[in-house]
Amino acid sequence: MNQPLPDSDATLAALAKALGHPVRLRILRLLLATPGCIGGDIVGAVGLAQSAVSEHLRILKAAGAIRGEIDGPRICYALNPEAFRSLAALATLLSTVEQGADCCVPVPRKPRKES
Repeated sequence: MNQPLPDSDATLAALAKALGHPVRLRILRLLLATPGCIGGDIVGAVGLAQSAVSEHLRILKAAGAIRGEIDGPRICYALNPEAFRSLAALATLLSTVEQGADCCVPVPRKPRKES
């Protein structure tokens, strides 16, 4: 299993990593409720220092979860729904596995005989 991951898996892993922080999830929920949110409004809603929010926004943007467009002296942020399609497909696939299905039950190994 030393083969490199397909680009799609690497992209999905980067997105999952970006989603792995409560503040980033809060930002995504905020952007879902208020599309086209200005960075300063996000800072006010999240309640953290501007530098901390900027770092979270940078991580989300690098993972493709959000887009930021310059609007005069401000940056307007919005969700990038396309980024979540592969994540949703994987979650749907994983949620369809029946509990107790043979594919998910480890097969016990027989003990090796000592020589």
